[in-house]
Amino acid sequence: MSGYTAGHGLICFCCSLIFFVPSCNAFYDGISEKQERNDPQMFDQFIEVQDVVFVIQSQKNSYHTHRAEQRRTELLHQAQTLNQSSPDVVLLHKLSDYDGNWSILPALPRLASQYCQTSLWIVFLEEETNVNLHNLLQVLSKFNTRKEWFLGRPLHDDEPTIIHHYAFSEDPSSFSYPDFMAGWALSCPLAKRTAERVNYEPPKSDFTIDLQHEIALYIWEEGRGPALTVVNEFCSELQRLSSTGDCATTINTFLSACGNPVQKEDVFVAVKTCQRFHGDRVPLVKQTWEKDAASLEYYSDFTDPYIPTIHLGVPNTERGHCQKTFAILKRFASGVVTQAPWLLIVDDDTLISLPRLWRLLGCYDPNEAVSVGERYGYGLSRDGYSYITGGGGMVFSRVAVQNILAGGCGCHSSDAPDDMVLGMCLTTLGLPVTHSPLFHQARPQDYVKELLARQSPISFHKHWNINPVAVYQHWLKEPNQRRAHSLTKTREEL
Repeated sequence: MSGYTAGHGLICFCCSLIFFVPSCNAFYDGISEKQERNDPQMFDQFIEVQDVVFVIQSQKNSYHTHRAEQRRTELLHQAQTLNQSSPDVVLLHKLSDYDGNWSILPALPRLASQYCQTSLWIVFLEEETNVNLHNLLQVLSKFNTRKEWFLGRPLHDDEPTIIHHYAFSEDPSSFSYPDFMAGWALSCPLAKRTAERVNYEPPKSDFTIDLQHEIALYIWEEGRGPALTVVNEFCSELQRLSSTGDCATTINTFLSACGNPVQKEDVFVAVKTCQRFHGDRVPLVKQTWEKDAASLEYYSDFTDPYIPTIHLGVPNTERGHCQKTFAILKRFASGVVTQAPWLLIVDDDTLISLPRLWRLLGCYDPNEAVSVGERYGYGLSRDGYSYITGGGGMVFSRVAVQNILAGGCGCHSSDAPDDMVLGMCLTTLGLPVTHSPLFHQARPQDYVKELLARQSPISFHKHWNINPVAVYQHWLKEPNQRRAHSLTKTREEL
């Protein structure tokens, strides 16, 4: 950071001496950034609907496509109400055939070339982002569209976290990144420059883990690019609250439009374990969430009749577990153990709420090839693939399992990473990998508190430096289950 500070000082000094150099914009032509924003008429501009292209970060699955189409219809209706022309609304999953467009940077060259010739802003929305179009246009009118702007509602880490590769470990709160669900925006000058950069300078990491953080890092460019500009009108409040009158955006609670939960018998649970963890991890599963499962099996490298565990004839490996996972898929697909339409595969240190999973699966059609969980990406800047990260739990419809096995997918080694191999397989077969933010590969403290506070999380992963039972009871246990546990404990004490 000290190197950047020194460099930045030199740049500002040069700018003060050679103020007429076009690329030197430290003073924004003598007008401060604050002045620009607070005086909408400073540049005699007013943003209209036709100046904005909306990009809905949609997904290929039918449920999510329906939600995105609803959002598109609402935007078009608002534009009509304002007596303005219909805006361009792009569903990201339809932009091209490349499934990696969800990671934004691969899609940016196409977005910039197609829309920034006639538009001034690209506004990104999630399926659950509500927009007050009148308020949004007023907000965007406060910014000089000749400049590079990266707008959003800021999030920051309270402590270094593994999902952000421990970035800014000395002061994690110093770096802000946008809350995607509240919406975020790029001015077209920034979108075009970033799109050009993507072509010759891909992100440093091959992995896409927390997209909103990684997008902000890439745009910031170690201090050479713009930091996130805070826009308080991008709100994270729920739409139904009365305090949202000035908000340009608000949010829906996730799964607000879903139907009835699936039956508990509809989900078969496979727990991957090994003899080494029979004495510590397995008892924690039994103490917390196992009782909610109608049908569950433990798969190990050792047959223990007291748990009980099932040995699939696959030796244990220190990592990857690909061969074991494919053996589980084959056992499920055979129909001998269960006819359930859904398969959940978890690790023995996964903490999960099965009742919340049943509610989530009520959104999806089991007759489709559904694969859902927390989505990561690998090599997406160069035709890579997406995958459901295994620690948070991988959910497959029976149709998806049948497609995977019929497609000839398999492991190149017994310890290959099972979740990534499955991701490569799904990509090859053209089957969607569906993201839900309710699954979590890491522990609660590895995520922003504000994001978790508006969720009903489905899962967390890892027992490291936590009390797994306390985490389960606080984050995953349903309120009625907590009351029942409290009453039982009181009766026992009496």
